[in-house]
Amino acid sequence: MNIVADLPYNRLSARKIDTGRIVLNVREAGEGPLMLFFHGITANSAVFAPLMDAFCDRFTTIAVDQRGHGLSDKPESGYDAKDFADDILSLIQTLDRGPAILVGHSLGCRNSVTAAATNPDLVRSVVGIDFTPFIETEVFDALASRVNAGDQLFGHLQAVEAYLANRYPNIPAPAIKVRAASGYQAVEGGFRPLASPTAMAQTAEGLRADLVPAFRDVTRPVLIVRGGDSKLVSAAALQKTSALRPDLPVVVVPGADHYVNEVSPEITIKAIRNFIDA
Repeated sequence: MNIVADLPYNRLSARKIDTGRIVLNVREAGEGPLMLFFHGITANSAVFAPLMDAFCDRFTTIAVDQRGHGLSDKPESGYDAKDFADDILSLIQTLDRGPAILVGHSLGCRNSVTAAATNPDLVRSVVGIDFTPFIETEVFDALASRVNAGDQLFGHLQAVEAYLANRYPNIPAPAIKVRAASGYQAVEGGFRPLASPTAMAQTAEGLRADLVPAFRDVTRPVLIVRGGDSKLVSAAALQKTSALRPDLPVVVVPGADHYVNEVSPEITIKAIRNFIDA
């Protein structure tokens, strides 16, 4: 059996969508109302295969390679929250299937909340996974260091898997294989990330921008999901966010770190299902 070919994301339909402002690579499955998935920095749409599988019986599930990532366009600039949010809104308009449920992890959470605050008519609700306002400066410093260190040449795919397993020690091995196989490309001498290093540096810097206005102003329902052991969203950051918006429901997943949807997909799926059913 070809293990790479049998990875779950390869069973999803893939295509590129020109929104008029950017060409985005997507993976999709299912029929029904629109549910869009947006990954974290340096990742890609493939990481959402388990969640898409759980909801494709009720929704048209579409996971997106965000700008600078995966097989989507990688412009030289334009990596602020507004740029990503406008991509989301233009995608919903192009699909002409909205309003959409937005599920975003980390960077994807920031972008989804910003999109919902910008144009609520196109958004039904948001599931924001492990990203909030009030993240501490030193946390962003550490994140930028990790992101910039990822621009390496690896001799073979097994070396990529070993690097990712060390970088993400709580992500299960099958999910590590997905990240390795979907997020790297063969080049002369080995494998390099599909994510643009220039885009990643700008995106990491852009994550520091003030997210309070978007969280304060968003009018659509928003579920906040935090990993109980997250090193990105501290308990203090979550507490301040809840003080800012006490009306937003919160789910804390015990034992999960920042990568909640990959570490604890079953609990994440249950939390999303309860939220959208309510």
